[in-house]
Amino acid sequence: MKLNYLTFFVLSLCLPAMGFSQNYIGHRIDNYAGIHGVMYNPANVFDSRMRADINLFSAGINFGNDYAGIGLSSLNANEEGFSFEDDADLNPTNTNNFYANVDVMGPSFMFNLNSKSSIGLITRVRGLFNLHNINGELYQNIVDDFDTEENFNFDLNSLNGNLHAYAEIGLVYGRVLLDKQTHFLKGGATLKYLAGGGGLFTNTSNLSGNYSAAQEQVNVNGSFTYGTTADFDNQDIDFTETSSGFGADLGVVYEWRPDDSNLGMRGQNKYKLKLGLSVTDIGSINYDAGKVTRYAANNVTINESEFDEKDIQEILDDNFAGQETTETVTMVLPTALHFAADYKLKNKLYLNLQTSLSMVSPESQQASRMGNVATLSPRFESKWLSAYMPLSLRQYDGFAWGFGLRAGPLTIGSSTILTNLISESSKGADVYVGLKVPIYQKSR
Repeated sequence: MKLNYLTFFVLSLCLPAMGFSQNYIGHRIDNYAGIHGVMYNPANVFDSRMRADINLFSAGINFGNDYAGIGLSSLNANEEGFSFEDDADLNPTNTNNFYANVDVMGPSFMFNLNSKSSIGLITRVRGLFNLHNINGELYQNIVDDFDTEENFNFDLNSLNGNLHAYAEIGLVYGRVLLDKQTHFLKGGATLKYLAGGGGLFTNTSNLSGNYSAAQEQVNVNGSFTYGTTADFDNQDIDFTETSSGFGADLGVVYEWRPDDSNLGMRGQNKYKLKLGLSVTDIGSINYDAGKVTRYAANNVTINESEFDEKDIQEILDDNFAGQETTETVTMVLPTALHFAADYKLKNKLYLNLQTSLSMVSPESQQASRMGNVATLSPRFESKWLSAYMPLSLRQYDGFAWGFGLRAGPLTIGSSTILTNLISESSKGADVYVGLKVPIYQKSR
């Protein structure tokens, strides 16, 4: 099967055992995370343990599905090499999901303005992919060029796919809102300028059909939509001609400080319990002159051989009646709600609970979406060294167990690495790495 404009559908095949959720899990709740904690909650820019923090380069990547899992042992189990069909743990359903996220932070910084406020600047390039509610059996057979002798029916009544790449520059401001010694409250906001690199999308509302093994044909009924931003090429994404938009993050952090012995020490944590609430990625990007094609299928019959000889676009053009229009395409950011509770156990030991909930429905069209995740993370934290072991429940790919380490200017970690090492059917994986110049607060 050749691939063209809809490469994002089989991108999920090429990376079938990986998982997707938020980036920098474990690290971002570290009080010495600096600018990385600000991405998660802009209120963290103020009263940080950092006098200033300069990010040189950071990157996080994660991608995943609930369709297939792979164990590390299976990669070398077959002398003829790994076979996806034979060695992967496949779980085709009527509503399988695939998604991916790449997040690269460029030169960014934060520093204190005065005793009441702080500012920061964040630069990022992001790429997000979602494919929701695809029929797993149909997907598997398309990938295998319908190498099956069994008939099957399928429906795609709520298929929704989206790929979006964009860059952002965010100006962060945070300040104290309440300081009553025992009770401390701070707030922050990030205002973002967005430069859209483009995207593509597809959705259906009433598409169904069946496959006849005897006739080697696929029969399809219903309608669906496929669109791209102007001149978008998913194999060569660039930002030479961009569309602009605006976005925002908002957040507050409350600290309970029952011990007043270190309240005057700016370089020390003062809380017994810290609670954070934030909303990130509010906004969208409008693209002019987008190409949107609405296809109709009335008892359309496609020969099996076409899936081997043609790419997706050729199959669509040769078999379906489509009406193309030029219109403004709005791509919505992956808006999410975050809550975090951080409890100081003793000395340098902490226990953190954080949840991230998408505010974008899987049925929302032309909208990127973050997966829901809840994480319990014990950690050791000091000025020059922190270590964390997050345990997460992730939407679609289940339980994940990871490890992360911050050693001065270097941070590296994965919220799934331990699960990947021991699981025989891992559906989730991610990794992040960062290099920065930390300038710590003085002890007093």
